[in-house]
Amino acid sequence: MPDDVVIDMPTDSHNSKVAVHRFEPVEMAPRYAARGITSLTVGIPSSQKNSQPNVPLPPPRWKTPEFVFYYIVFAVVVPVMAWVPIRLSSPTSANYPLFRHQLKPGWLFGREVDNSDRQYRAFRDNIPALSLLALIYLTLQWIYTRSAIGSMSAIPRDNVHLVSYIIFFATLYLIGLHGTSTIKILTILTINYYIGKGLRGSRIGPLITWIFNAFILFANERNEGYRFSSLHPSLAGLDVFEGLYPRWHISFNITMLRLVSFNMDYYWACKSRCPEDRDVRTTQKERINTPHPLEFYTYANYLAYTLFPPLYIAGPILTFNDFFWQLRRPQEISLPSVMKYFMRFLICLITMEFILHTMYVVAIKDTKAWVGDSSLELSMIGFWNLIIVWLKLLLPWRFFRLWSLASGIDPPENMVRCMANNYSTMGFWRSWHRSYNLWIVRYIYIPLGGTKNVAVATLLIFTFVALWHDLSFRLLAWGWLVCLFIVPELLAAYLLPQSKYGQYWWYRHVCAVGAVFNILMMMTANLVGFVVGTEGVLYLSRQITGSLEGFRFIVIGCCCLFVGVQLMFEYREEEKRRGIFLRC
Repeated sequence: MPDDVVIDMPTDSHNSKVAVHRFEPVEMAPRYAARGITSLTVGIPSSQKNSQPNVPLPPPRWKTPEFVFYYIVFAVVVPVMAWVPIRLSSPTSANYPLFRHQLKPGWLFGREVDNSDRQYRAFRDNIPALSLLALIYLTLQWIYTRSAIGSMSAIPRDNVHLVSYIIFFATLYLIGLHGTSTIKILTILTINYYIGKGLRGSRIGPLITWIFNAFILFANERNEGYRFSSLHPSLAGLDVFEGLYPRWHISFNITMLRLVSFNMDYYWACKSRCPEDRDVRTTQKERINTPHPLEFYTYANYLAYTLFPPLYIAGPILTFNDFFWQLRRPQEISLPSVMKYFMRFLICLITMEFILHTMYVVAIKDTKAWVGDSSLELSMIGFWNLIIVWLKLLLPWRFFRLWSLASGIDPPENMVRCMANNYSTMGFWRSWHRSYNLWIVRYIYIPLGGTKNVAVATLLIFTFVALWHDLSFRLLAWGWLVCLFIVPELLAAYLLPQSKYGQYWWYRHVCAVGAVFNILMMMTANLVGFVVGTEGVLYLSRQITGSLEGFRFIVIGCCCLFVGVQLMFEYREEEKRRGIFLRC
């Protein structure tokens, strides 16, 4: 599994009556007297070990003349990048009438809001209801825990007693969300469970598990979640009660990952000579890789894991081993850490609201209201759409992770870096949807051979990732573009290794030039996959590169990206000086 950074993450100790098992050694963050600007870094648990222990870190460059120049460029360019989409969103803009119908009444600055993104609108409009649901869940969990412990002769050292409560609440949760489609979900879950349990340590077990779950994904997509009436006319009455979210098959993609995780973890536990039952848990990596005794892979524990309410809808994704270790050996949590994470979520939510009230780039993109726009304006429409894609995914993930933390389960952080703070293609995919990345490494990359078979594994992984997201050519093109764009970085790292050339003054600047092209390629791939598709990207490219004005913009834009990359480099060096070693 990939190594990341060690920073303290919140885990739970709200209930003073529950004995909190303290791990030896405990996975804790290094506590620095002052972390300075690196306080902005999102913490993820992993190893403090420096991957390059013999390489001395250069002195800080923040106050050098070179970086003073970069600050001046930054202070000029960033406000321009914000002002361009704000001006395009003004009622005085020539294209405003083309997208005005997409806007709704807002609550900031007396402006309208661009709430036209369907995926984010489903979350934004339901934040109050989801917050109330989370409070009800946590309150009932507290009451249940008090009652359960009160009926026990001794205070438990684990939280396994919560399995019954999780299943009870999850059943009501599913019925409310999906109505009678809960029957379909439980049927699929049960078949998958008996595939894993029935085949145990058989070598065909993983193959059958993958075939079954791939078939379910394709069947769900093709039949749009099925209807009972298609099975038999007499069952048509079951189609009436669809719940608050009838499209259960959309979120089932996340559930499918848990089904594979349980069966694969059970398979490896069966193959293990002596599944461990230690009293000590240390790192997240150990929780993931250490199997439980076979008697813990029960149907009840399986349901509690696959239907765990805080993470059911959107994740982050936990492996079964990690989830159940956290029930068996509860993590220590601090309320201030949870509140700090809540503040991160709140700041991101307010940032998103400010963008949606001032930059109507989603509506402009959806209505193609960009005729006559300059190269700078077209590029900013694309850039801010990518920022919104990042935020619309980050906010639900952080909300549900916050809920999970408050309930005592610590899932991985999904977004480690801001989208605009990435220059490495490999690093970008380690920090974007990180829990999914960890899942892929464990259940696909390593079984396919890992570093011994990088090219084939990478192609198969991104093909799977694209089809898992959506069975469409657009995302398949995105997956293949990502594979293609990884190659230059791997080639550059092979021809110009830091261990050989890192001491030369020019090395940092050559890396920055390469990083600029990396950024352009990553933006292109993500615009194809998640914003405007292949046709939209081709149109934007023709408009930007088809004139002298466009060529000048590209040159100036690349120079600005070069400055931004230098600041990213130095920020990561500052992290290392303060003992933070991320791989992204």
